[in-house]
Amino acid sequence: MITAVICAAGKGERAGYSENKILRELNGMPVLSYSLSAFAQCGEIEEILVACREEDEKKILPLLRPYPAARAVRGGDFRTESVYFALNEAKGEIVLVHDAARPFVTKEVIENCIQSVKKYGSGVCAVPTVDTVVIANDRNIQSVPARQNVFSVQTPQGFYKDQLLQAFERAYEENREREFTDESGIYARYIAPPRLCDGDRNNKKLTYSEDFAPCERVGFGVDTHAFYGEGEGTPLINFITLGGVRIPSEKILKAHSDGDVLVHALMDALLSAAGLRDIGYYFPDTEPKYKGAFSMELLREVLRLIGKQGFSPKNVSISVLAETPRLSPYIADMKKSLSEALGLSKNAIGIAAGTNEKLGYVGEKKGITCYATVLLKNS
Repeated sequence: MITAVICAAGKGERAGYSENKILRELNGMPVLSYSLSAFAQCGEIEEILVACREEDEKKILPLLRPYPAARAVRGGDFRTESVYFALNEAKGEIVLVHDAARPFVTKEVIENCIQSVKKYGSGVCAVPTVDTVVIANDRNIQSVPARQNVFSVQTPQGFYKDQLLQAFERAYEENREREFTDESGIYARYIAPPRLCDGDRNNKKLTYSEDFAPCERVGFGVDTHAFYGEGEGTPLINFITLGGVRIPSEKILKAHSDGDVLVHALMDALLSAAGLRDIGYYFPDTEPKYKGAFSMELLREVLRLIGKQGFSPKNVSISVLAETPRLSPYIADMKKSLSEALGLSKNAIGIAAGTNEKLGYVGEKKGITCYATVLLKNS
């Protein structure tokens, strides 16, 4: 039998949170749930112990319900204490210890750890460092270890329970239990040099507040506006607005606002990427104040909304399908307009314009459709 111990008794102090960081949501799901799901998918693991503080149990217990093998155990005031308590509760012959703050662990990494324990007696997930690492004293470099011998240690870390428990008990006997930052250090001190196994560079630990926001998110938006037909009371204007730029046109777009179909598609893409509602929710066409509204002003409000979610645009790709008017002479102006509004260089904005080969409503000059894709970054 194999037991997974998930350390979840932290306080989130380094992240600056008032609650345990593993209870915070990451892409709509609590951080702890990612690790629970990964270990539950591994068929060899029959028991999952979540070491947590008493004050967090009320919030953690509901997260365990989808996983029959999971139960909560009392955590300690520091990591070694939490793991020690869990080891005394564990039923497995092999124990894997994992940080709940590493939500991106995969089934493959877990299985690597298990196989290493079975073959070598221990398994500590790690990846080779890509940086030069130095030993320093008072910020003065004392030595430079050979990079090929330096690894970044991760979790899970797997051992036979009896050996790991023995190492913990000896650490407690010597009053050294607070000296160790993970299980590999205790095992190395009292049992034997632990064996490294393949980790994953994506298996990162969430430590600071910025770690909790996704680095990049993609959004897609599409919008269509019809042209006024004959006898429909065409407004007394001779232009359409795309990307905040007025473009001479014999046909005029129907719209409650200024009909900037390009900006509308872009707004929907931005909102979608940030996990927000569509533009019809924020700017309904039933609202009189948006009658004839300049869409570039609405775009600024969208940027404010996604900014509140911690995002800003990184690049934009837009495709416009229009049989009329001819758009190519105005693409540079549209890119300049969007560049100023989005705070991006013109090189980060792509605008393509094409016809629909006289097919469909676009080809019949009945309307314009625009597609937009955006990439958001942490702001």
